[in-house]
Amino acid sequence: MTAMFTALITAGAYIRIPVPVCPFTLQFLFTTLAGLILGKNRGAAASALYVVLGLAGLPVFTGGGGLTYVLQPTFGYLIGFIAGSYITGAIARSGKADTRRLLMGCFAGLAVVYALGMIYYYVISAVYLNEPVGIGALFLYCFVLAVPGDIALCLLSAALAKRLMPVIHSKGTV
Repeated sequence: MTAMFTALITAGAYIRIPVPVCPFTLQFLFTTLAGLILGKNRGAAASALYVVLGLAGLPVFTGGGGLTYVLQPTFGYLIGFIAGSYITGAIARSGKADTRRLLMGCFAGLAVVYALGMIYYYVISAVYLNEPVGIGALFLYCFVLAVPGDIALCLLSAALAKRLMPVIHSKGTV
């Protein structure tokens, strides 16, 4: 199941809607579902495996792969996917997996992904690229333009998990 979610996250990188600066992809959908369905440890492991494969040189990221990808301003979102999967799974699986708890996990994971992504973007732009981005522009391009789609993905993730979790867990695959 962990490998399957790693593959889904990879596929999600190639399903994208062009938005300036940070492309909108379905990676967040699958990293969130990994946390919800697999739990905090396996969900984070699926996201981490995806990042490791990309850093090893496989072209699984939206812009390719390789170790130098850590110098891309959007790499912080990839780090955020790992932490976000963990937080999502920790919250969603901390009690009865009702819709409220699933949504709380999704939105907490979303906050973590965006926090890490935006901080990393800001630092890499200023320090490595020597092209500092203002807080207003950062907020507009890396949050305002992308977050509505990811909010919709949170709702979709919770709805899918609510349906899939009983089936997957009854089969003993997780």
